[in-house]
Amino acid sequence: MKNSNKFAWTWKIKEEDLEEYVELHLNPWSEMMEEHSKAGIKNYSIFQNGNQFFYCFECDDVEAAFEYIAQSEVCNKWNANTSQMVEGSFDFNEAEPIKPMREVFYLK
Repeated sequence: MKNSNKFAWTWKIKEEDLEEYVELHLNPWSEMMEEHSKAGIKNYSIFQNGNQFFYCFECDDVEAAFEYIAQSEVCNKWNANTSQMVEGSFDFNEAEPIKPMREVFYLK
C-alpha cells in the first residue's frame, strides 16, 4: 500500500484540564499556527471524543517538522502550558514524543 503524507496519533487529556485544553485549541495562538506552517505541517485537524483526542495532519517530512517545533520558542511555550494536561509524553525533544498510528487504508 502506498502511504499518504498523513501523520496521526491519539492522546487522552486529564479530565480536570479538558475544558481549558479545548478552549486553547478553539482559540489557538496565531504564532503557533505560523510555526506549524513553517514546519511544513498542513491540513491539521483535531477531533474530540470525550477526553480522547485524535490528531491528524499532512507533512512531507515529519522528522524535520518535529525538529523545527522542538527548537521553536513559541511551540515550547505552548507545550509548557499544555504538556501537563496530556496523559503521556508531549516533549518534542524526546526521541519519540508521539506514538504514531499505523496507516492501514488510504483512498486518494
